[in-house]
Amino acid sequence: MAHFAEINHENQVLRVVVIGNSDCLDGNEQESEEVGISFCKSLFGDYTEWKQASYNCNFRKNYPSVGFYYDEATDAFIPPKPFDSWKLNEVTYQWEAPVSIPDQEDLENPISYYWDEQNQEWKKIEVPS
Repeated sequence: MAHFAEINHENQVLRVVVIGNSDCLDGNEQESEEVGISFCKSLFGDYTEWKQASYNCNFRKNYPSVGFYYDEATDAFIPPKPFDSWKLNEVTYQWEAPVSIPDQEDLENPISYYWDEQNQEWKKIEVPS
């Protein structure tokens, strides 16, 4: 199966569709992004814009979802920024907190954390006993 993301004029992902591999084959039976884009446009309209996506993240860094941004300069799908303080890792193209999440000391009883943006720290989720 081949995956394609529709993007708007601001490069925001509007939807992701899955089409058959055969709908992406060129005249030499080779997979072609251009052929897949033409197929998507035949289904959803010539005015739509599409980028092929990799479910396994083999290209374009991340598998997109609605709300992701397509960055032309890096040819990457970038998820929405979760907090103002987080920075984009330019290798993984994932957002990272300014402070690393605490290591799990006890793998049998993992601890869950949430990011406290106001205090710029990870806080343990307290589970009532």
